[in-house]
Amino acid sequence: MSRRVDPYIAYLVCAAKKALHDAGIAEGSDAIKALDLTRCGSLIGSAMGGMHSFATAIEAMETSGHRKMNPFCIPFAITNMGSALAAMDVGFMGPNYSISSACASGNFCIQNAADHIRKGDADLMLAGASDAAILPIGMAGFSAARALSRRNEDPATASRPWDLDRDGFVMGEGAGVLVLEELEHARARGATILAEFLGGSYTCDAHHMTEPHPDGAGVNLAIENALASAGVERSRVNYVNAHGTSTPAGDLAEYKAIRRALPGSHVRINSTKSMIGAPAACLACVTHASGSHALQGTFWARRARWKPWLR
Repeated sequence: MSRRVDPYIAYLVCAAKKALHDAGIAEGSDAIKALDLTRCGSLIGSAMGGMHSFATAIEAMETSGHRKMNPFCIPFAITNMGSALAAMDVGFMGPNYSISSACASGNFCIQNAADHIRKGDADLMLAGASDAAILPIGMAGFSAARALSRRNEDPATASRPWDLDRDGFVMGEGAGVLVLEELEHARARGATILAEFLGGSYTCDAHHMTEPHPDGAGVNLAIENALASAGVERSRVNYVNAHGTSTPAGDLAEYKAIRRALPGSHVRINSTKSMIGAPAACLACVTHASGSHALQGTFWARRARWKPWLR
């Protein structure tokens, strides 16, 4: 099966299992057998689903007819199949579905998964997103939308969020999955807790399909609502890992919104896309995962008096 599934599913299942292993509940271990699997769920989304499976199926139909199409082309193309297969592999019988909301898919999944735990639907949730769009139709589509950087001759200067000469992003692909767990449930099994989810928010620019509101109205509203949801004073926020697509309009609108909601020179802003490209839906989850480990790494680094490097 691993050789037949769409790359987005392979990335997703691999990331989910690695996340469980990192959380001390690896597949087949006594720790995972001790869980109530009916109270463990999987909410892992995708912006574009199985583009490879769909593109290959279309090619087979056009060249050889429908009988030569992969019979799994539809199941492997839909966005919920990755989350379903991850749950099947580890036996999670709790809430299971996916959310597709472009680059925000991962954030939506994290928020909804946390809400399931808060409402008492589950004790533990896999939350994240996955995408694999590096194929001709995917690259051509983003290129047609003029979203990609054109610095093919000078790749070192491509994908530079907020740079004066920014001209778009570089495509990436992969998956990011977190293990979210009810606090007392995690403590009871002796889990190593990397971070605590306090709150979040959903908003919409209601402005344009691809262009952000020039004043960043939707982003600003999301930040304001998230601060209220989490019960965090804005003065306590000193770091923002932003969307930062490296597009002329997007970066400027986002910067304006962040500075309006979080004034002060103490707030540091960056974008993971400058280092790993833009893997669409999963970018948020990769950011959260790397951020949690970076915080842990910084803590230990301070104790050992050395500085960690992110490569």
